[in-house]
Amino acid sequence: MLVRKHEGVLVQGITGKQGTFWSERMVESGTRIVAGASPGKGGRNVNGIPVYDAVSDAVAQHEVAASVLFVPPMGARAAALDAIHAGVRKLVILTEHIPYQDVMRVLAEAAEHGTQVLGPNTAGLVLPGETAVGIMPGFAANIFQPGDIGVISRSGSLGTLLALNLVSAGYGQSAFIGIGGDPILGTTTTDALRTLQADPRTRAVVLVGEIGGTMEEEAAEYITTMTKPVVAFIAGRSAPPGRRMGHAGAIVTGSKGSGESKARALAEAGATVLDLPSQVSEALIGHGITAIDLRTTTPIT
Repeated sequence: MLVRKHEGVLVQGITGKQGTFWSERMVESGTRIVAGASPGKGGRNVNGIPVYDAVSDAVAQHEVAASVLFVPPMGARAAALDAIHAGVRKLVILTEHIPYQDVMRVLAEAAEHGTQVLGPNTAGLVLPGETAVGIMPGFAANIFQPGDIGVISRSGSLGTLLALNLVSAGYGQSAFIGIGGDPILGTTTTDALRTLQADPRTRAVVLVGEIGGTMEEEAAEYITTMTKPVVAFIAGRSAPPGRRMGHAGAIVTGSKGSGESKARALAEAGATVLDLPSQVSEALIGHGITAIDLRTTTPIT
């Protein structure tokens, strides 16, 4: 799922501290926020953005392509369903600790109504120079610059580190997709890879994974069919056996889900697996993807 500059964005929970702060940052990044929604707060105005009691009220007045949720865990299901039933077809759920049964209900309703879901427990997405939807610093020029490298990450902080390393080496990003760290997600690693494979602006993909779950191993099968090179970094490869670490999804079960299992599957699929995030530029050069000096737009030699 990508949100383009021309698409209207709604912020659910915009009157809260985080919703207010990050709505300013998203606008600073180029995002076209057209409205906010907070039950009982309709009629207010946040940073020049009109606020409505319900998503349906906002949709009646504005063209809304996507909604981002700054909503507490126990209110996330109602907020997400409000957006889905109002006809919003792109949903970014930042909230973590949502009960699993609520997540499953939201994803079932989204599938029935044709709504794409990013998250829950996602940091959001960024299209440098266009939009940022969520809590990623799309406004920070030292982290995000327009370019042709797509980044997929379960972790917002690790994804930020890889994005920073790319810009430091002279690369820019076509898109950052934070899929989220929970075990049950609306967008999987494979889904995000399909999006970037189809994106004409993306020339190569950097995949940031973690121990736990099997998404990266399942994605390896799809990588064998891709025409774009994939560079991968798996965090937690040195984690002690049996130790639960990181996100709720970082639970190793059986022979799958370990860092070494993921790294092996990705390497066998043709991806270049990094030992350190700082090796990303070297790996891209190995695939013939030359860095561009972002100040002069000329190749770095």
